[in-house]
Amino acid sequence: MRLAFPQDSHDLGAKLASMARPGDVITLSGELGAGKTSIARGLLAVLGLEGEAPSPSFAIVQPYEPPEVRFPVLHVDLYRIEHPHEAEELGLDDARHDSLLIVEWPERLGAAAWSDALWLSLEVTPDGARELTAKVPAAWRDRWSQI
Repeated sequence: MRLAFPQDSHDLGAKLASMARPGDVITLSGELGAGKTSIARGLLAVLGLEGEAPSPSFAIVQPYEPPEVRFPVLHVDLYRIEHPHEAEELGLDDARHDSLLIVEWPERLGAAAWSDALWLSLEVTPDGARELTAKVPAAWRDRWSQI
């Protein structure tokens, strides 16, 4: 999927919000500036967040709870995680039972993490657009077909 303009990334996040639910994991991969946080911001805005969501780069995990959003969401940025065992301390596997996880830089945990996640990868093209590829698990197939 081609995302020609920055707004397209935000709009994709908005579409995902209408399909996401607690227990889901949406991962976002791509180089710095590829649009990962724009997708997350679009998603959070449709879930009810007023104002712009900060990047969780420093905090690693930025939680959102009702009434701020429709249901609990954890926006996670693993950029600063150097070893997968460091992420165990974050308790993400436990938290996902009642929360949506939006995880930037999921590759820091290895390919085996969250096999049921919707894995989205963004690549910046020479013309500045983004090329999005998706690894769509069974739990997302029907929903993804609506994008």
